[in-house]
Amino acid sequence: MENGNSIQKQLVTALKEKNLTVATAESLTGGMVSEIITSVSGASSVIECGVCSYSNRIKHEVLGVSEQTLGNYTEYSIQTAEEMAYGVRKLSGASIGISTTGIAGPNGGTEEKPVGTVFIGVSSKFGTVGRKFLFGEQGMSDRETIRRITAETALKIALEEVMKH
Repeated sequence: MENGNSIQKQLVTALKEKNLTVATAESLTGGMVSEIITSVSGASSVIECGVCSYSNRIKHEVLGVSEQTLGNYTEYSIQTAEEMAYGVRKLSGASIGISTTGIAGPNGGTEEKPVGTVFIGVSSKFGTVGRKFLFGEQGMSDRETIRRITAETALKIALEEVMKH
């Protein structure tokens, strides 16, 4: 997966240069973001941990996503992505927390949140922000494609955050 100037290599290099660390909280991607980061030699000096938080219980008990957020907005929301990113950053002591949640399909989509609806959160000392993506509307409907593009997008957003430091 790693090539000479891949997004993961750029991210690891930037984290090293700025003396920063990262942690992940993944639902939709199930550890793929961490796996891609750790495919880079030397990533161990910049990654603190990865939490695969598929269940709402783990989102709440480990990452601190409030029951109110899960009840009012569901696990598929910007609010949940933001709380996951903030929670993993606090849990790990990392400089930056990255989270992914959403609906990879082929089941689980609704009219309001169709398959390919994805939420990515990033948390740092500058604050916590979530973003919504509609990859299904971009013609992506395959589960693995949605998971892969989500992981790659999360890395790009994390790199943007690192460059603010």
